Amino acid sequence: MFKRRDFIKSLGLTSAAWLSFGDSVLAEIQRELPFSNQPTLFFPIRIKGKVSSGGKGIAGVSVSDGRLVVQTNSAGEFELISGSDRDFVFVSIPSGYEIQKLANGSASFFQLIDKGKTEQSIGFDLKKADSPDSNHHFLLLSDTQIQDEFEANQLLTVAAPDVVRTLASLNDPNAFGIGCGDLVFDKLELFKEYNQSVQMYNIPFFQVIGNHDMDFGVRSDAWTASTFKGHFGPTYYSWNRGEIHYVVLDDVFYLGTGTRYIGHLAEEQLAWLEQDLMTVEKGKTVVVSLHIPTVTGNLKRYPQSDPLGGTVSNREHLYRMLEGYNVHILSGHTHFNDNMINGHVYEHCHGTVCGAWWSGPICHDGTPNGYAVYEAKGSELRWKYKGTGLDINEQFRVYPVGYHKDFPEFMSINCWNYDPEWEISWYENGVKKGSPEKIVAVDPWSVELHTGPNLPARRTWVEPQLNDHMFFFKPVQKDNLVIEVKDRFGNVYSKKV
Repeated sequence: MFKRRDFIKSLGLTSAAWLSFGDSVLAEIQRELPFSNQPTLFFPIRIKGKVSSGGKGIAGVSVSDGRLVVQTNSAGEFELISGSDRDFVFVSIPSGYEIQKLANGSASFFQLIDKGKTEQSIGFDLKKADSPDSNHHFLLLSDTQIQDEFEANQLLTVAAPDVVRTLASLNDPNAFGIGCGDLVFDKLELFKEYNQSVQMYNIPFFQVIGNHDMDFGVRSDAWTASTFKGHFGPTYYSWNRGEIHYVVLDDVFYLGTGTRYIGHLAEEQLAWLEQDLMTVEKGKTVVVSLHIPTVTGNLKRYPQSDPLGGTVSNREHLYRMLEGYNVHILSGHTHFNDNMINGHVYEHCHGTVCGAWWSGPICHDGTPNGYAVYEAKGSELRWKYKGTGLDINEQFRVYPVGYHKDFPEFMSINCWNYDPEWEISWYENGVKKGSPEKIVAVDPWSVELHTGPNLPARRTWVEPQLNDHMFFFKPVQKDNLVIEVKDRFGNVYSKKV
C-alpha cells in the first residue's frame, strides 16, 4: 500500500532521481535541445547489430531508428544508416517472445544511440515466452492525468489497486498494458508517481505521449518529448503479440506557442508506418494506440466546435494506409466514451482513469472512471470497459422515471460502451416490451455533479457532455421491471429495477 508520507517525501526529489532507465538518459536527450547559439549539425551514424535469443540470431525482425525500418537477415543481423538527429534504435518485438521491462515497469524494446560515434554496434537479446501468446490480454489506461498530491494518491491507492485486482483475475502471463497518454497533468515531475503505479501492475506497459506529457516552451514540436523520452523511450513504435500487430503513434502536434497543439500525424511518422506495415501481412489485425482520437461523435454532437485539438486532421491518410487490415484504433483525451465504426476501422475512444479530472466517480458523459480490458484470441479481439470499484459486468446504469429533467416521463439508461451491435430491451412482468430509443443527451448524474460554475468543487470548469449512449423508454408498469443488455459478443447483462 502506498504511504502518504512516502509520497510527500517523493515530491522533493529532483529529476535526476526519477530517471527510469539510467541516470544519464534524460540528460543525454535534453542535451540535444536547441538552446545553444550553435547550429545543430547533422551527420550520419552507421549502426550494425544483431537480434538474438539464447545466443542464436532471429531472422525477419524489424528494427528501426524511427526513420528507416530494416529487417534482420537469417543470422539475426541488421545494419542501418541512422543519424545524429535520431535518439533510439528500437526493435518490433516478434510474437512468441517475452516483453521485457525497464526498472520503471514500462516495456524495454529500445537502445539509446551514442551521438558521439559515427559507427556503433547495438544488440537486442530477446527471451522466448514461457507460454504461447496467441491468446492474451491487455489493459488500456487512458488519462491518469495526475497534477498534485491528492490526485497521485488517488491513482496509487484507489485506481491502481483496482487494476491489480483485475490482472489477478485474468491470471495471464502474456498480459501487457498501454498507457494511452496524459499520464500526468503538465507536472512532469509526477512521472515518478505514475511509474510507481505501473510498477504495481507487474506487467510491461507501453506508453503513449499525450498533450499534458510534453515539454512546452520549446521552439517546435520536435523538442516536446525530451522528458517523456527520458522515461519511456520512443514516442512511436510497434510490436507483435500472437497474431496481432500493435502500433503506438504520437498524434499531438505542438504549434510552438504557449501550450497550443492540434491532432496531427507528422510525415515522419506516416513514412515510418508505411515501412512498418510492409512487414505485416494484409488481413491481419492491427491495433493502433494514440492519444487524440482520429475522430469522435463530438463532431456531430457539437458541430460548431473546433475539431483541431480533439481529432486528427489528416486521419483519412492514416485510414488509407491501414486498408486491407482489420483495424482497431485506441484513444483517450476526451474524457468520454465513444465507439465509432468507419469501414475497416473500429475506433475506441475510452473513458478515463481520472474520470472528470479526479473530481468524482464518473467522466463528464457519465462513463465510470475506469479502463478497458481487451482479450485477443488469435486474430479476434474482444473487450469490456471496467469501472473502477465496479464489477466488470457492470456495463450500464439505469435512472428512474423523472430523474432526467429533459425527459421527465421516461426511464433512462446510460450504456457507455454501446455500439450498433449491442441490443437493449426492457421487460415488464417477464414480457419483453421493446427496445429503448437512443437519443443524444447528457447523463443526468453528470448534470447533478458537474453543472454550473461552482461544480464540481475540484474542477469547476467541468460540464456535462452530450453522448451517443443514452437510451429512453416509458414503462407501463414499474413493478417487476427488468433491463437486459446484450453486447456484440453475446454477453448478457441484466438489472431488476
